[in-house]
Amino acid sequence: MQSTITNTVPLKIAIIGQSAFAVDVFHRLRQHGHIVVGVFTVPDKGKREDPLAKVAQENDVPIFKIKAWRKAGKPLPEVLDIYKNVNADLNVLPYCSQFIPMEVINYPRLKTICYHPSLLPRHRGASSINWTLICGDKTAGLTIFWADDGLDTGPILLQEKCEVAEDDTVDTLYKRFLYPVGVTAVARAVDLVADGTAPHEPQTEKGATYDPMLNKPELQKIDWNKTGLEIHNFIRGMDSVPGATCRIRIPGEPDFQEVFLFGSSIWKGSKPSGNEIDVEGADPGLIHEDGLLISGHDGVLVNVKRVKIGGRMKLAAVLDQVTKQVTVELTQEEKAQIDSIRDIWESILNCEIEEDTDFFASGAGSMDVVRLVEEVKDLVKIEELENEDVFMSPVFSEFSLNVILKKRGGTGKQEVEFRAVEVEANGMKLRFPCQLFINGEFVDADGGKTLGTVNPSNEEIICQVQCASPKDVNKAVAAAKKAFESGEWSKISARERGQLLYKLADLMHQHREELATIESIDSGAVYTLALKTHVGMSIETWRYFAGWTDKIQGTTIPVSHARPNKNLSFTKKEPIGVCGLITPWNYPLMMLSWKMAACLAAGNTVVIKPAQVCPLTALKFAELSVKAGIPPGVINVLPGTGSVAGQAIASHPDVRKLGFTGSTEIGQVIMKSCAESNLKKVSLELGGKSPLVIFSDCDLDKAVRLGMQSVFFNKGENCIAAGRLFVEESIHDEFVRRVVQETKKINIGDPLNRSTSHGPQNHLAHLKKLLEYVEIGVKEGAKLEYGGKRLSRPGYFLQPTIFTGVEDHMFIAKEESFGPVMVISTFSNGDIDGVLRRANATEYGLASGVFTKDLSKALRFAEKVDAGTVFVNTYNKTDVAAPFGGFKQSGFGKDLGQEALSEYLKTKCVTIEY
Repeated sequence: MQSTITNTVPLKIAIIGQSAFAVDVFHRLRQHGHIVVGVFTVPDKGKREDPLAKVAQENDVPIFKIKAWRKAGKPLPEVLDIYKNVNADLNVLPYCSQFIPMEVINYPRLKTICYHPSLLPRHRGASSINWTLICGDKTAGLTIFWADDGLDTGPILLQEKCEVAEDDTVDTLYKRFLYPVGVTAVARAVDLVADGTAPHEPQTEKGATYDPMLNKPELQKIDWNKTGLEIHNFIRGMDSVPGATCRIRIPGEPDFQEVFLFGSSIWKGSKPSGNEIDVEGADPGLIHEDGLLISGHDGVLVNVKRVKIGGRMKLAAVLDQVTKQVTVELTQEEKAQIDSIRDIWESILNCEIEEDTDFFASGAGSMDVVRLVEEVKDLVKIEELENEDVFMSPVFSEFSLNVILKKRGGTGKQEVEFRAVEVEANGMKLRFPCQLFINGEFVDADGGKTLGTVNPSNEEIICQVQCASPKDVNKAVAAAKKAFESGEWSKISARERGQLLYKLADLMHQHREELATIESIDSGAVYTLALKTHVGMSIETWRYFAGWTDKIQGTTIPVSHARPNKNLSFTKKEPIGVCGLITPWNYPLMMLSWKMAACLAAGNTVVIKPAQVCPLTALKFAELSVKAGIPPGVINVLPGTGSVAGQAIASHPDVRKLGFTGSTEIGQVIMKSCAESNLKKVSLELGGKSPLVIFSDCDLDKAVRLGMQSVFFNKGENCIAAGRLFVEESIHDEFVRRVVQETKKINIGDPLNRSTSHGPQNHLAHLKKLLEYVEIGVKEGAKLEYGGKRLSRPGYFLQPTIFTGVEDHMFIAKEESFGPVMVISTFSNGDIDGVLRRANATEYGLASGVFTKDLSKALRFAEKVDAGTVFVNTYNKTDVAAPFGGFKQSGFGKDLGQEALSEYLKTKCVTIEY
């Protein structure tokens, strides 16, 4: 709180002017102990009252709304009498758009002081800030002067200076210096007047300029004979009102159109690629991803961020595109915030606010923009809102939605559009994308190559999906890098990041039946399982990691001091950057979620290649991510082949981390590429041959039921599936009898049928591999107890298969089937050490299980077995909070749980000496 000045004689002040600036001057003068005896401001605009009038009324200060002070060059007597009756000691003009007669200026005993936003005598006139920038002045400032009949030519009382930055605009100069320093300068000037120590330094005519007001169209036109620097200065000097103009021919339009240019900077890099656009009287401009490039006569390039055309502002980068407002699903809290934003609009505009109310068409000016931005920032608690957001979205519905999207962390400038595939299945109409998802947009692949994705239950092609090329990978990585380094994602807080991930999880929940159906027709997953596990656990994963975003933290470390000074060391956990993800086909959405949720929670951006044979839920997920407000470039989804798109991601120099789930053989190739490219961090979840040991002292009913699930769950397409069951000799025959009996009851069929419990294998090549696997087992002498045949019906259906008599040297005892093939071996009664040796006699170490009622036996097994996960008297019991990952050639690194975050973070140590 400002303290009241007590050593200065209080003055009776008449404030003549308007705007929020005058409001702050009003408050500051009262804080300094002065008495405001009258406020003279402009009449209401419709129902809109000037903020100075409103604050005067709130503080019981007389208000006079003067339409005009004079007529035919002479003061109006009735107005002059009103003014004289307040009996002020001093007039203060903080910001005044009206001509005040000298009879008023000179009436108080201490006359009148006036605020002017320039270093007088340079840039006299109403457009002084603009001319400071247009002329390329290195120093800007403000002047408090004694008003006279020359308007800006009276003696100087005090001045304040500041340096002008290369890309300063009227807005930035005003916000960081001219406004805040101006308010304190006016108050200090009044104190000097009250003390009788105020200077009266006559203005010199040396260096004086008389610059015209920039309210005529001819003064707003860009002179293409100027240098690039001069054009940049002109544009930023006209930013944000009235705007520098030129004429451009928009692609597809026959005639040149007048456009206003805003947000300029000198382009310092090499000329980017883009689309040329005709500029009248100048060299062609270039539309590129960061704006519009134009050039001066000296060839120096100027980049423009925003253009106004036809009265509407848009990003220059999409000048040649038709943009649409994004549609999002709002929470109740967001709807309440929009109602509060509406109240702010109504208080500023003093009119009823409809969805299509235009801020500027309703009479708002530049000072109203400042007020709107500041009040909305206070309401919604975001720092990213700028004046330009009002100019870009002047209609209430657009502005309020933009605020919500910024709060979420997104920009929301364009609605996501895609070439939709429409399918009827499971009693619903499905609509999903079939293109690549890069930088928040669905686009065709470079070259247009496609891959057919097949419904494994009927062998029919669902649709053609775009197939990513190395060029597409480069585009996606560039978008992800930009989003990480300078995009909205890099600016939001960890807690805001978590809110976006919660919103994404909520949208996945709302669309869970649709996602499960797509997963079912694309991967063959049984719908009921897809709903509960494929989709259900995916949603749980996003919610779990959304909760971690604001709990990622470092530690302080006691280190030896550098005497006589001391040292403080602490660590920071930071995101790695652009991460590549390559996911398998057995749980398309769940594997995406397991990896991506931790990756985004840590603050990274992602380029993911989903499985070639079932990419559809990944693309539907990308669509939902836009609705959730995830900013462009944060998530990029590239369907394609592993040998092309996957390899391009693994070897890309700007990808700093790779997460892969797949076969051990491909994992070795991936790891080599990561090492040779840029030594990127890697986590690998690879093959498995997980042992399940069943002791005779188990609950046999439970062991049979869960033993079957350990193998047949998700058609056996399960990385932690029990690859080999070791059954103690005394219960072996009974276990086999019961398993065969129960397996015969499994209902195989249409995965969308609610009674189905076993669907088709994922794709034809995998089915053929499983049939070969069964054939090898029979040839090597294992006993085929049941199944092993393809069903005689359309679709990739394989009977659940049971082998017994499997010996350790056999192929099926050592190699993973990744299908519904139960491989049973026996072990001697009581031979715990022997069965442990056999269980560990593999290069895989992903999961394991044991069934026994003997706690000591179970704990001994858990201690000695060499696997990343151990199940005791259960199987397939995974949870989002429990780390998941293997040992040996099953890979390294963890999905899920707190440990998964470490895979996507780097630790930085900071040491400070003091």
